[in-house]
Amino acid sequence: MIWSRLTYTVREMWVSLRRNLTLTVAAIITAAVSLFLFGLTLLIQEAFDNQLSQWTGGVEMIVYIENDATPEQIAVVQEALESQPTFIETVKYCDVQCSFAQAQKLFAGDPASLDLLTVDNIPSFFSVVPIDKDNSSVLLRISDSFKELPKVRTVAFPDEQIAILSQLKGFLGVRTFVMSGALLFASVLLIWNTIRTAMFARRREIEVMKLVGATNWFIRIPFMLVGLLQGLAGASVASAFLLLVNNDWTAGVRAFPADSGLEGFVVTGGYPWQVVTYMLVLGALVGAIGSATAASRFLDV
Repeated sequence: MIWSRLTYTVREMWVSLRRNLTLTVAAIITAAVSLFLFGLTLLIQEAFDNQLSQWTGGVEMIVYIENDATPEQIAVVQEALESQPTFIETVKYCDVQCSFAQAQKLFAGDPASLDLLTVDNIPSFFSVVPIDKDNSSVLLRISDSFKELPKVRTVAFPDEQIAILSQLKGFLGVRTFVMSGALLFASVLLIWNTIRTAMFARRREIEVMKLVGATNWFIRIPFMLVGLLQGLAGASVASAFLLLVNNDWTAGVRAFPADSGLEGFVVTGGYPWQVVTYMLVLGALVGAIGSATAASRFLDV
């Protein structure tokens, strides 16, 4: 009984796909483009976060500490920073292990520089957040006194390029999400139309099936699985293309000059595969929504 139902479902799916091949291909392509744009948006946002990771959370000043600083010397620097409650809101220390983990992201696009960094030579640092985040002039005035503290390597401030990158991240993020959302909606409509067309084309068969006692769900399931398959097919195509584009971009960034300032503008590790998982789930959801809506709406044909 189970095997006969399974073979029936597969056979009905194939018939529906074959009779509406043009619409099926259009639905898959639209789903692939929309999901690729969605995944690309997530990767772009992550790349911006990697590039700006040392300035996130409102940090306006970073005090780098020599790698060989003793706990007592680090405590002196921290006490000096925390002694300015009028100007400084928070002070957060990132030890050598934390700093090395940050470098793995920041220099992901510059393996030559990354190879030179180890836990034995990388500096630790303090992230300093001012009370007035719109005015860093106070920190600029008192930064000279911090430079004189024991084992302070340097004091760094964000520049105009960092501010521009932050604005660009928000600008691109909103617009690409809107475009991917619009295309996903178009994918739902195309899958919906594909299932509707398939049901109208087979309305005589559906009528006969109802006359012999077939339930609504028995009739719906093959059509719903067609939509689910279209969504997953589009997500699979988009995922493969996204991984290729990401690998190509990473290789391109690593070929940039070492002083380009874009070393962190790549996404490596397991995050691209995490995005692929999101895309597959979203593709299945898009296909399921479009097909389930159409199968329920047009069952009485």
